Amino acid sequence: QLRLRLGDRSAVLGEDRAGQAVRSVRVDQVERLAPARLVVDVHGDDRPEQLLTQEPEARVARMDSDTVRGRRAHEQILSSFERGDYDVIVGTQMVAKGHDFPAVTLVGVLLADAALGLPDFRAAERTYQLLTQVSGRAGRGAGLGEVIIQTVRPEHYAIATAAAHEQKGFYEKELRARRALRYPPFQVLAQVLSRASKPDKASLIARRAAEALRRHGGGRVQVLGPAPAPIARLKGRYRMQLIARAVSRRRLGAALRGMLSEAESEGYHRDLVIDVDPVSLM
Repeated sequence: QLRLRLGDRSAVLGEDRAGQAVRSVRVDQVERLAPARLVVDVHGDDRPEQLLTQEPEARVARMDSDTVRGRRAHEQILSSFERGDYDVIVGTQMVAKGHDFPAVTLVGVLLADAALGLPDFRAAERTYQLLTQVSGRAGRGAGLGEVIIQTVRPEHYAIATAAAHEQKGFYEKELRARRALRYPPFQVLAQVLSRASKPDKASLIARRAAEALRRHGGGRVQVLGPAPAPIARLKGRYRMQLIARAVSRRRLGAALRGMLSEAESEGYHRDLVIDVDPVSLM
């Protein structure tokens, strides 16, 4: 048996996969015996391994970018866990998706709300998706599964509805938020990135692109920015971000084509990346 004790922050505890008996607790009040193996999903933190040192007999495997480097490293770790060579997997989000381990009865998610602070309108959706996926790793065998979610925001609808398995509740709340903020599906969105080896050049290109977008949008395309991209430097190039949105896809497309035409005539089009309906704003 493994004994798990997680920190001293707030948590939401789901008693079973059907979403019944879900309640809010303090994580320092949780001391849970796991009759089988334990999967801990984290956001790239070494703390879980430190927490598990109180159980020296536990055989712990790590699965993250530091340990999964070779072509077959991912498969080897999962195969070893399935054979019973390990009691615990400590990993990042890659442990959450698509694995079927009947012996796993307990899943712990640390810092579950970390993604909610990202500057992306899909942050709540991705948090809900991750928690739903990782919850499905527990209780796939004969025994009931349990999921412990560590969060400082247990009242957030992405956390609360995931813990209660309320798909419709999440959908309705997320739709209301997007309607109020004029995000898809209520408006069409495009991201424009400028990239350059010097920050001043990236900023200048972004400003010129923003001015062109506003001219060609004719007051019907809203342009947000420019501002440094959330990942402000990547592969040695500085990045500035513009967000353009409109009710009409045709109007947004015309504004983007007009901007790109100006960029081509002025010679800076190769420093722009245009992404319509972006999957991520990072």
